[in-house]
Amino acid sequence: MAGNKSLNAANKAKEDEFYTELSDIENELKHYKQHFKDKVVLCNCDDPRISNFFHYFSYNFEQLGLKKLITTCYKSQERDLFSQNNSERAIWLEYTGDHNGNRVPDPEEIGINYLKGDGDFRSQECIELLKQADIVVTNPPFSLFREYVAQLIKYDKKFVIIGNQNAIHYKEIFPLIKNNQIWLGSSLSFAKFRVPDYYEPRATRFWIDDTGQKWRSMGNICWFTNLDIAKRHEELILYQKFNPEEYPIYDNYQAISVNKVADIPMDYSDVMGVPITFLDKYNPNQFEILGTSTMDMPKGAPYVNGKRIYERILIRRRQSSASTYPQPEETTLMAAEKQEGYGKE
Repeated sequence: MAGNKSLNAANKAKEDEFYTELSDIENELKHYKQHFKDKVVLCNCDDPRISNFFHYFSYNFEQLGLKKLITTCYKSQERDLFSQNNSERAIWLEYTGDHNGNRVPDPEEIGINYLKGDGDFRSQECIELLKQADIVVTNPPFSLFREYVAQLIKYDKKFVIIGNQNAIHYKEIFPLIKNNQIWLGSSLSFAKFRVPDYYEPRATRFWIDDTGQKWRSMGNICWFTNLDIAKRHEELILYQKFNPEEYPIYDNYQAISVNKVADIPMDYSDVMGVPITFLDKYNPNQFEILGTSTMDMPKGAPYVNGKRIYERILIRRRQSSASTYPQPEETTLMAAEKQEGYGKE
């Protein structure tokens, strides 16, 4: 992941430089192969000569049927993978496929171009490269994830990018999820990133392997995309039936509480609060996302019998996929009774 101007402090603090494993890239991008034919792919947060994103696309260029591959580098001209972005000039590389028949991206087949600035993805010259792209695939700086996604949306780009699952909660990101402008990719999470040699082991989930390579786990990391994938059309099979004892209504919101995604009732078509992990199973033809407890509930959290519980996504089943089971009459009565106590401690 490349740095940029706003990340100078983070780089010095060894907090925002993580490198994606080729196996994790392969495991995700195998679900998108149909989207890449005749497309220009941009990886704009990578050192293109050693990036695993560049490696994946250049070595699979013909198989994917790509039109062009562009990658940009923030400052670093060193061949050391963890070069601390200390070079005076940045570059961008352009690859248009194998020309000598060996199906290997040889150096003479890769066009090297120098950038006038430092390669910041927000710079005008990098934006001009972005405009050429059909699909953006990279691991952007987590600290600039909001700004990075906003740029992709502004320029109406298709993308497959890596981010921390906590980004789901961001006020800039969740509305995009709600409006089906962005969704989770195929892989919910993966375990580890390589980090630079100068990374200090002061963080949690840090270790050094037998070769001396430093690693860091960032918790729940996931892929974000706006490209259609088969997983997005898989209908969640529901088994449970509604009963008011097992599905209480929130103290501070008109919705039933569902503690596990597997427990979503098949015969309930009003508003439900479900765990964040629901987004990994979300089919927009089966469910509608209405909001989140943080943004839409009084007190910013769900309460059941006076007890605060974990954050919830507010959903409702779409009528086209709703079960033929009738809506229980006692639910309306219970809701009215609960409503009288709203706002009371």
